[in-house]
Amino acid sequence: MEKNSAIGVFDSGMGGLTVAHAVKKLLPNEQLIYFGDSAHLHYGDKSAATIQAYSVKICDVLLQQGCKVILIACNSASAAAYDLVKAYVGSKSLVLNVIDPVVAYLAKAYDKSNIGLIGTKQTVGSGVYHQKLKAAAPSSALRALATPLLAPMIEEGFHKNDISNQIIGEYLKQPDLTNIEALILGCTHYPLIKNQVVAFFDDSVEVIDSSDIVAKALYNLLSENDLLGVGKPNHDRFLVSDFTPSFEAAAKLFFQKEVALEKHVLWE
Repeated sequence: MEKNSAIGVFDSGMGGLTVAHAVKKLLPNEQLIYFGDSAHLHYGDKSAATIQAYSVKICDVLLQQGCKVILIACNSASAAAYDLVKAYVGSKSLVLNVIDPVVAYLAKAYDKSNIGLIGTKQTVGSGVYHQKLKAAAPSSALRALATPLLAPMIEEGFHKNDISNQIIGEYLKQPDLTNIEALILGCTHYPLIKNQVVAFFDDSVEVIDSSDIVAKALYNLLSENDLLGVGKPNHDRFLVSDFTPSFEAAAKLFFQKEVALEKHVLWE
């Protein structure tokens, strides 16, 4: 692994761009190679075995590009495939997920608190947040709710309107999320609706966007391993398994520049 090698980031679609953007903002001297598995989105309603297979294939691509670290910018893949990916990658690259940094933050800031979680069926059903939070902050209580309509709604551009407000409100008023002090946005798509979630709770609940937390954890990981990039980085690259207008538009929006997508089919 070399200092000026790229950071690999992957997600099932455009949600992980929220994390990639936070990483680029904090680490401007790093080259990002982002892989959006747009041919197989969304991971949230797929089996753990299927997500693991996709994740390993994507890691092969990122390792071929010489990435010094692979950031799993997807809660569903972090829940289902992190341990497998870490074992598969071995010493070829560092690996970071988007769950552990959030759990570490909660353990410090919200011990002995009621914490809510919204996420995909895969993330919530895996119980990974429950397990990790129980180990890190045993006095806290986690209340989780699967919100499967939100990621496809965001991916298709149906957010920031009356329809999305109604769907978000229907989920957030469920009994599972009453009397919470903080809410984890347990999907990297969800920062795009953070303002609507904050408005629903009228600022009475801290809405936790993992993007900045994960970016700081990545900075620390690179620093600890003496792998922070130096000098001007190579251009960021955006790989997709299928071309989609929504992904291209989202990438342009986040990075404020024209983005050339590179198609890379995982299976022929």
